[in-house]
Amino acid sequence: MNHMFIKPQDQVYNPFLPLEEYIPDGEPHVFGDRVYLFGSHDKEGGETFCMLDYTVYSAPVSDLAHWRREGVIYHAGQDPDYESRHYMYAPDMVQGNDGRFYLYYCMSGDYGQGGYWGPIQVAVCDSPAGSYEYLGYVRNPDGTPYNEHICFDPAVLNDNGRIYLYSGTQYDFEERKDFYENEDYIRSEMDMFHRSREEILSKAKQGSIMGPVVMELEEDMQTLKAPAKHLIPYKVKGTSFEEHPFFEASSMRKVGEKYYFIYSSMLNHELCYAVSNYPDHDFTFGGTIVSNGDIGMNGRSKADKLNMTGTTHGSIEQINGSWYVFYHRLTHKSDYSRQACAERITFTPDGQIPQVEITSCGLNQGSLRAEGSYPSVIACNLTNGNMPHGSNSIFQISFPNVTHQGEERFIAEISEGTLIGYKYFSFRNVTRIGVMARIETEDNKVQYKGPLRLDERVTEKADRHHQIRRPGMPSEQPVLEIRLTETGDPVGEISLDENTEEWTEFWGNAEIPDGESALYFVYHGNHSIQLINILFDS
Repeated sequence: MNHMFIKPQDQVYNPFLPLEEYIPDGEPHVFGDRVYLFGSHDKEGGETFCMLDYTVYSAPVSDLAHWRREGVIYHAGQDPDYESRHYMYAPDMVQGNDGRFYLYYCMSGDYGQGGYWGPIQVAVCDSPAGSYEYLGYVRNPDGTPYNEHICFDPAVLNDNGRIYLYSGTQYDFEERKDFYENEDYIRSEMDMFHRSREEILSKAKQGSIMGPVVMELEEDMQTLKAPAKHLIPYKVKGTSFEEHPFFEASSMRKVGEKYYFIYSSMLNHELCYAVSNYPDHDFTFGGTIVSNGDIGMNGRSKADKLNMTGTTHGSIEQINGSWYVFYHRLTHKSDYSRQACAERITFTPDGQIPQVEITSCGLNQGSLRAEGSYPSVIACNLTNGNMPHGSNSIFQISFPNVTHQGEERFIAEISEGTLIGYKYFSFRNVTRIGVMARIETEDNKVQYKGPLRLDERVTEKADRHHQIRRPGMPSEQPVLEIRLTETGDPVGEISLDENTEEWTEFWGNAEIPDGESALYFVYHGNHSIQLINILFDS
């Protein structure tokens, strides 16, 4: 039986692209009457980052419910470094002063190996989502490849005809007091960035090869106009960036007369921003825009995060008069299968961006209608009370996760105390809530069969002291509590059949007042279950 879900024609939810599509590191850009999403391209259930060629989606600015696949715009094999590094990492695109469109990216190998060694590459096209052709690399005035600093996650801005390119990554080796005496730190940096000891140490005394840098380009879109320089301080102690230092994922937007630098912090679950009156200096920390675990939202702690957290990358864009932040979520128990999501944001009168919560409705113009059925995987909160933080590997411990088998996409490994949340639905005369679920067995459990790369975090046993339990449970009769708030009392209950190994509908009565509300399920039972659809009836 095929349980593929057809999205309602006039609604859009997170993830907003087809459920089989995985485009992280999103850079949205509006050209004419359409918004285009550029990004990396992960494989569903992939074994490393960015396994597929660059593919672009676009939507009318007036209708964000209908995203069109523009197709593959650039193949990794077009890059001259393809033989040594097969994967294209997070790109950005800009329209040059000549009217053509320029794509900036870096190449990498398995698990990021070699990702910090090469130059920034450039491809060009006559339309935003056409077939790009390799142009060359970003270069110094003498024609040599620019590599003074680490080339990583390029971003680009056309500011009234001046072209600014941003790049970089950062680790805190050089800010540690004993850096110059600690051979492990120096060796780690040498191995990671493929640089000599002399190069690292001499540069560290002047600034660093790490950190976010900015460079202005000539009209040819490749040649540096002046030497690159750090955009914000590399050494953050005593600065406004101390609690949220830069890690990667540079992006730049101009909002009015202000410049907003969007980046992923070293906390590695949040997109932060900094603000300046200039595109290349004087930035001060602004705040967190979004966390893929809702950490920091209304004071939420890391221990109480609402999802598996991990790598994040994205940016902001104004679309049809409203501003949105684009980010990605993690699936398949790894950082290798990331899906594009978005939320509406606002600016305060003084230019700040308050942190927004992650939702299921995202780009929708308001909450989703509580009618018919929805795929379970649009859950914006999924936790057993102690979810892991992503690593450059695939976790082998058990915890609830979005996954797939064939053409079916569902939530698996739902065990005692798992919370599954959806924000937000608009309820009207809803009296029953249903699910399509099954007991998880050895026959239907998702088994990863690809290469396995482990570190010490992916096999450790989780201490689930934050599990959501109730007295007398779990029992032989598996049930899903229905809640309207994360910690509130149940408003109903759905009883499941412990012997059901095939997808089956189960229903429960629920007392739900009309209006907008979140919807939560909390699972109790001895047997793990899988969930593919949620259902509404009035």
